[in-house]
Amino acid sequence: MDVYDFHKDFLEEIKATAATEGAGSNAAFVSVATNYLINAEVLSDFIPAFYLGTGKKNRKIRVDGYVLDEFDLTFNLIIADYTGDETRETITKSVATTQFERLLYFVEEVYESKLRKEVEPSTPASDLVESLCLNKERIRKFRLILLTDGFMSNRISEIEAKSYNGIPVEYQIWDIDRIYRVCFSDLGRQDIEIDFKAYTDGKGIPCLEASSANSEDYKSYLCIIPGTTLADIYDYYGSQLLEGNVRSFLSTKVAVNKKIRETILRIPQNFFAYNNGVSATAMNLHIETTPEGRFITYAKDFQIINGGQTTASLSNARYKDNADLSPIYVQMKLTEVDSNADKASDLIRNISRSSNSQNKVSDADFFATHPFHIRIEQISRRVFAPASGGAQYETKWFYERARGQYLQAQMHMTKSQKEKFTAQNPKKQVITKTDLAKYRNSWAGIPHVVSKGAQTNFMKFAELIDDSWNKTDTSFNDKYFKDSVSLAILFKHTEWIVSHQPWFEQGYRANIVTYSIALLHKLIVNQFKNMDLDLQLIWNRQQVPDVVTNELVKITKYVFETITDPNRGTINVTQWCKRDACWESVKKCPLKLSPEIQKVLLSKEDTKSAEKEARQDQKLISDVEAQAKVLELGAEYWKKVYDFFNIKKLNMSPDQAKAMTYALKIPTQFPSAYQSVQLLLLLETAKSNGFKA
Repeated sequence: MDVYDFHKDFLEEIKATAATEGAGSNAAFVSVATNYLINAEVLSDFIPAFYLGTGKKNRKIRVDGYVLDEFDLTFNLIIADYTGDETRETITKSVATTQFERLLYFVEEVYESKLRKEVEPSTPASDLVESLCLNKERIRKFRLILLTDGFMSNRISEIEAKSYNGIPVEYQIWDIDRIYRVCFSDLGRQDIEIDFKAYTDGKGIPCLEASSANSEDYKSYLCIIPGTTLADIYDYYGSQLLEGNVRSFLSTKVAVNKKIRETILRIPQNFFAYNNGVSATAMNLHIETTPEGRFITYAKDFQIINGGQTTASLSNARYKDNADLSPIYVQMKLTEVDSNADKASDLIRNISRSSNSQNKVSDADFFATHPFHIRIEQISRRVFAPASGGAQYETKWFYERARGQYLQAQMHMTKSQKEKFTAQNPKKQVITKTDLAKYRNSWAGIPHVVSKGAQTNFMKFAELIDDSWNKTDTSFNDKYFKDSVSLAILFKHTEWIVSHQPWFEQGYRANIVTYSIALLHKLIVNQFKNMDLDLQLIWNRQQVPDVVTNELVKITKYVFETITDPNRGTINVTQWCKRDACWESVKKCPLKLSPEIQKVLLSKEDTKSAEKEARQDQKLISDVEAQAKVLELGAEYWKKVYDFFNIKKLNMSPDQAKAMTYALKIPTQFPSAYQSVQLLLLLETAKSNGFKA
């Protein structure tokens, strides 16, 4: 798939999104494009807030949405340039500049004019204005993002950064080509390339290679990085500099550590001795040797995997306290990883987990590597959904375990192969990790958490799954997957319902939908004892029954009126929806569900019976998979494991020892399914003690 094929698919996706969600084409474009940026970790989240108007001196002002990155306090403002024309002319610098001016004029009108009084209350635009005003003293940078469905002119090399009232203003154009490059990059995110010479008077970062610590997959270096350099890099790249899991973890903590700040301000010369330093990874390091020593001059995909608070604290102390960072130096362990994407991703995550073991970062914080993902992905590739809507073939719901899997799967396909793939795996049936978290947490009755944004909601979901997985992983089976798809269908249908209601004013749809799903479930459980919605029915039909639709029409209207009630807890509706108190107020719903809904309910006894059967089926599947893995490794491999246990004097249980005797006789004898599970546990023990085949 080249960029032009991607462009066609992109425009078709917008049309499909507009049709299914009942949104306008521009709103659909913004929704699709910002989802790509969220997946690429350019944006932490996105809140739609369209506003078009005229300011002082008849200046045109416009904004399509925003998000404040709470970690690096960058206020992202988004404007769209959408035509839907596949053959449109390239975007020139003058056109881009005009669009950026409309965004910046919007900010100026908020702070310097009467726009705050003129914007209609209880609208997304009003929430945006309120957010700008409330965070005026906190905002450290404005990032103005232009989204376009066209191609940027080659003559636009860069748009010079400016400042507004002393706050840096950065400009980013995201055209089709740039979105395509991120989608098909090996790591599924925007590369960070750093020229260290530009930050260190032309020298780079002094380093010492830890040769004894190196392997085929990586090289490690001990470095000393000036505090000013670390702060400068962070000021430019912000939270994108931090490895994803670390950013997710730190976003829920205090970004500036008081003790670190005190050292910076009082005794900066002791910072090197007092601070643990930072750990980072990168690819394609450039190292130069001079009479003064060896220096790292360039790094690709530079990511800080431990030391996020140190980095942010240096930047914040300079920004807020005018701290002099020149006496400060920071020790840095920099690991150069293999440029192979799969190897690099696994190694980075493992280094990240180990580096952060000193902090209270649970496995849930590193949920991207959790076996839950792998199982759901495997099920999604195996299970066909029933044909629906007159179709004569079955389809699959594609679970995207890693960013960009769906698009990258098509990258080297011929036209006919791609047509077959997309027919069997429709784009509208792709479920990402954050999608799944949104659907499941809504149904679980925590819409206020869902409303806190994709990142925060995903971390909560990770904690819940991690706990459940540790108790019984067989709960995550074919039934769990099918139920999840049913919730996806219910969620998307509710979005469509909201978009087509006469009271809907293009605002707060995401909040209305998650609260409505949660409220529907609560009303069913409260009003029909020992009953629940038959999600299998939705799976079988691949659509929501009319009786549920009728109830959702009433529920969504009630939710909208409740969250926008003038007597709500806070003026800002978006912020109000993030609070427990908002959910408590919605739960007081006086609506009575129609008795007709009983036709699509299932007794909890029947549900438990189905779940028990699904767990048993999953155990059989897991046992068979374990047996296949053991046989695949072969007797020679297991002999190495056996010898390793003897050399290291590691203990085996009687069952494991017996299983090993069978493993050593493959293929003349075979371990049972139970014994295969025991052998894989032995293998994990060996690996944790340093075993390498």
